[in-house]
Order: sequence, then structure tokens, then C-alpha cells
Amino acid sequence: MDSIVDSLNNAYQEFVAAAANVLKPKRVACDQAEEFVESVKQRIGSECLVDEATGSMTGKSTTGLPPISAVRLEQMSKAVRWLVIELQQGSGAASGFGHAHPSAPFDARFSEDATQ
Repeated sequence: MDSIVDSLNNAYQEFVAAAANVLKPKRVACDQAEEFVESVKQRIGSECLVDEATGSMTGKSTTGLPPISAVRLEQMSKAVRWLVIELQQGSGAASGFGHAHPSAPFDARFSEDATQ
């Protein structure tokens, strides 16, 4: 009886290992596909944001906001991405902004804001 149980256990372990070997490449491919879809979503979102912000969409209703330059939008986007990365990493650099000048609020404006 013990030999039958051992034989079934060994067969089951081999089956589980074979199933894992089949599923692993599929999981990797799925992860890669998810990363690709996410990057495409971000790119489409960025392009739509640039189109809306710069007023380059023709024939569409506008928000009534004045258009901003694509360069300015890219600078703002990079600043936001940098802050998000800092916050996700829990770096002391991001929290250092508040401690360096606690009485002065963070000012995200760029020099060209004064002209707008």
C-alpha cells in the first residue's frame, strides 16, 4: 500500500512540475503583454493631453483653457513623474522639499508662467 501511495505522490509531483514548466512561459508572455498595453495607454494618454493642452485638436470642442506650449507641458509631466517616483521609492529627497523651507509652499511654476 505504501508503494502505491509513494508512486501516486511521485506522479503527482511530476505532474505539478510539468504544469509549472508549461505555465511559466505563458506567465512571462502575459506580463510582457501587460507592460506593453500599459505603455501604449500612457502614450495615448500623453498624446491626448498634449493635443488638448496645445489646442492642436481640430474640429473638437475646447475646454476654454488657453493652450500651453508642448515644451512646457513636457516639463510639467517630467516634474510630476519625478515626484511620483520619489514618493513611490519613499526617498528622503521628496520629503526634503517640505523641510528645507517649511514656511514656503512648493511652487511648480516655470519661468515662462510669468508671461502667461
